[in-house]
Amino acid sequence: MTSASPTAPGRTLGPRLERLVRRLDLPLRLELWDGRRIELGSAPTVSFVLRRPRLLGMLCRGDFDALGEAYVAGDLVVEGRLQDILAVGLALAERFQRLAPLAKLARLLPRPRRRHSRAADARWVQHHYDVSNEFYALWLDRRMVYSCGYFESGGEDIDTAQQQKLDHICRKLQLRPEERLLDVGCGWGGLLRFAAERYGINGVGITLSPKQYELARRGVVEDGLADRVEIRLQDYRELAGAEAFDKIVSVGMYEHVGRANMPLYFGTLYRLLRPGGLLLNHGITTSDPAGGSMSPAGGSFIDRFVFPGGELPHIAQVLRDISSEALEVLDVENLRPHYAATLLRWVRRLEARCAEAIAAAGEERYRIWRIYMAGCALAFERNWLAIYQVLAGKPDANGRLARPWTRRHQYASDAAPALTAPLDWSGL
Repeated sequence: MTSASPTAPGRTLGPRLERLVRRLDLPLRLELWDGRRIELGSAPTVSFVLRRPRLLGMLCRGDFDALGEAYVAGDLVVEGRLQDILAVGLALAERFQRLAPLAKLARLLPRPRRRHSRAADARWVQHHYDVSNEFYALWLDRRMVYSCGYFESGGEDIDTAQQQKLDHICRKLQLRPEERLLDVGCGWGGLLRFAAERYGINGVGITLSPKQYELARRGVVEDGLADRVEIRLQDYRELAGAEAFDKIVSVGMYEHVGRANMPLYFGTLYRLLRPGGLLLNHGITTSDPAGGSMSPAGGSFIDRFVFPGGELPHIAQVLRDISSEALEVLDVENLRPHYAATLLRWVRRLEARCAEAIAAAGEERYRIWRIYMAGCALAFERNWLAIYQVLAGKPDANGRLARPWTRRHQYASDAAPALTAPLDWSGL
């Protein structure tokens, strides 16, 4: 480890910095508010620019929540390639956890559950999705599908991967012309419009985001689907009636439901599904069976700045809650590598249009989304997070449920499958 010379004769690093230099050996350079530069290891690849003296204490204590706030505010500037930034951040978190066993224990505990009222859920959803339609359009695919794509070779661009995902979902649901499809958490309406155009369904989509609602409705009209697709600004708890839909799909929505509300959520979908109908739930899960966070750091940052109110169950809870509502689980598919690949494509597209993104949503939002999506790519790659598509059906009163003998209908051909490979972080 080396440290740069002080900016004035006689100045020393001080006891806190001396301790930090001794305890860490990372390719990290600190640039202090007074001009001093301190290297915490040889050949630094990342620089932390500390614009306020108080940030030094946060770093010495390993207070990553406070450092996250400083990063968003611009008081902490992080310079370097994204892959190097993530590697250094992860190493910092792991070193401080070894020095603070209680912090490691706290990470393994389930997070406190929030009360997911209708008003709170609407507020939390709007915090994330009502950033700016123009901002999301810069880096999402042309249909603005905000969930993981589906890759057959791993080399597809984002538009191809998302179209493959939409078709994969429609095949799993065995959609037929004139069937009634409900999309819970329909986003900007890409899935419903695709299903109406390609499979001839009649659909209803609900969202809590006014901006998504406005753009989705406009897209339905522009595509000439207004007589077949209805978009509503509505909470899933407000859906009335029973046995109103042949098929139900929910993509990237139940993360907002809350673990305590899972029985209510799946019970509502059961009530709305006709006997013999199919439900596909696509959502992120934690890899910890106890429901805790698997990553060394980052959960609080996401809770505060990205997905307030978000809660992730383990796949075991998802399957239990689906089954508890008398739905029969038919197929479970882990798409973890697909989301890691999707997130890297999103980050590259966001960085390529940095100036436009800042103009659309501001510098803070750009910084948040850039590091959040890159960090999530790492979390999926490391198996701290997973994402599952669960297909279930509603048997009739006699327990009968027609279904294919095999999964062959889900795929366009029987060609030998391509195998997943390590993520290519080049260019980030």
